[in-house]
Amino acid sequence: MTTDLLKRPLRDLRISVTDRCNMRCTYCMPRDVFGSDYPFLPRDELLSFEEIARVVGIFTRLGVEKLRLTGGEPLLRKDLPKLIAMLRATGPELDIAMTTNGVLLPRHADALAEAGLDRVSVSLDALDETTFGAITDTNATVAQVLEGLAAAEEAELGPIKINAVIVRGVNEDQVLALADRFRGTSHIVRFIEFMDVGVTNGWRLDQVVPAAEIAALINGKYPIEPVGRSYSSEVAERWRYRDGAGELGIIASVTRPFCGDCARARLSADGQLFTCLFAASGHDIKTPLRAGAADAELTALATDIWTKRDDRYSEQRTQTTIPIARVEMSYIGG
Repeated sequence: MTTDLLKRPLRDLRISVTDRCNMRCTYCMPRDVFGSDYPFLPRDELLSFEEIARVVGIFTRLGVEKLRLTGGEPLLRKDLPKLIAMLRATGPELDIAMTTNGVLLPRHADALAEAGLDRVSVSLDALDETTFGAITDTNATVAQVLEGLAAAEEAELGPIKINAVIVRGVNEDQVLALADRFRGTSHIVRFIEFMDVGVTNGWRLDQVVPAAEIAALINGKYPIEPVGRSYSSEVAERWRYRDGAGELGIIASVTRPFCGDCARARLSADGQLFTCLFAASGHDIKTPLRAGAADAELTALATDIWTKRDDRYSEQRTQTTIPIARVEMSYIGG
């Protein structure tokens, strides 16, 4: 087991395969920043599938058991099922998941499942088309995302989790709508407090709808009760409907930080390793990888990075109001 300075093990690796996306969600990639002239990463700067698989092999030896493919929108990366098959070959026992906005799933769900993907999480912040359009700033529709969910379910990429970022004054009225739509199904909606990831999304504390308020809102219509976490580093607080209509989750990074159990590292599409979602910079893995470093050297580098880790930004957030540089969510996948 590889542990950091706060005795947290390395268990999860989130892998961004592209920094590009087909949406411009206001809390992640606002169009006034990520416009047509934004300098996205050139193709040769991205880690190749072979390089990603090699890094994963090294990290599994350090204790990683769960992989999550992210972006940007990961389905914009050409031939993604090929990567998934390579990762599955690297570790047949690995839990391999993907986070997507769902629009391209009808095209790819079957191939992803055949390649070895276990499950997907789909972003859906509103069922109301007007609200959805305002958040995503795209021509995509709720109907397209629902088609993606259906395709993932048909391909048995489940249990499917639906991620909804809740922002005060924007979509808090969608909490009950989402609960209504998906309770009684096998899908699990996870309501996420609006976070100050990066510096471009205009985050303010008064825009955060606290986890306690979200739970109370749902409980007022459908009585719910807490369920223990499935494992210590699980980010979502699990709840179940008392009438047996399934589960939901709440991710409370702002009001109830879970830094003490964080076991996640993040690999950017261009080979930078981040030890916190709110980090200002990463550690260069690509340069030694492409310079011909042996596995032992890369293992020593990764071990050194993790064992020196002491990140706990969310716990410290309330102790300071001083703005600091932070990597953008679209760069490391949230």
